[in-house]
Amino acid sequence: MEQSYTEFNRHKKQLTAAYEKASPDVMAGFRKLQQAALKEGALDIKQKELIALGIAIAVRCDGCIGAHVAGAIQHGATKQELVETIDIALLMGGGPSIVYGSEAYAAVEELISA
Repeated sequence: MEQSYTEFNRHKKQLTAAYEKASPDVMAGFRKLQQAALKEGALDIKQKELIALGIAIAVRCDGCIGAHVAGAIQHGATKQELVETIDIALLMGGGPSIVYGSEAYAAVEELISA
């Protein structure tokens, strides 16, 4: 990642807002899905954000990594919980997940102290 995750997340939000204006119905549907999936239930929001981070690493989604590291921190995830989430993603995703897991750890280092 060439830019900071703080800047990347800010830029991603701007791009998403522009797309949301271009396709409001689709994005409204996505937002509704996102709200339903991330609400408190048997799993708390922190756990759901950690799961989403693991999946983001495995599917190699830079924007998702930044968003879900930030979301997990916002909901109380510790650095160790984030590291262990990265560990499981590496286990499940193999070699390519090492690259994206390292990116996720860079996001943890930056955003946990922000």
